[in-house]
Amino acid sequence: MTKTVGKSTVGRLKSRPQFLFVREGERRRGQLFLLEVRDRQMPEEPPRVGFTVTKKHGNAVERNRMRRRLKEAVRLSAGFAMEPGHDYVVVARRDVLHAPFKTLKASLKDRIATGKKQKRQQSSAAPGKE
Repeated sequence: MTKTVGKSTVGRLKSRPQFLFVREGERRRGQLFLLEVRDRQMPEEPPRVGFTVTKKHGNAVERNRMRRRLKEAVRLSAGFAMEPGHDYVVVARRDVLHAPFKTLKASLKDRIATGKKQKRQQSSAAPGKE
């Protein structure tokens, strides 16, 4: 018997226009990666995520390893923190390759949660009051 582990249900961004759409949204910088986020105005749809690793970050083997590490971090933990109806693009930095996996997961989850905190603070502030 196999034990089923809770997995997040996150869609994928695949085409160039989808990535360019997200690029116009909010940017959250981190030490290991840049997270780009954009609301699609469809709260009933599951979140979607895409991954970008540029050619300046090593050969194909290293770039694929970076992409696989990021995908696994989203699948195991960060996907649960993603908001429905939002698109996310993770742009890897070179440090992703050698960072401890726990650090990678925590950093990704923190970057996603940062936007939620900002949204809550903005919505809780009463208009016209300082």
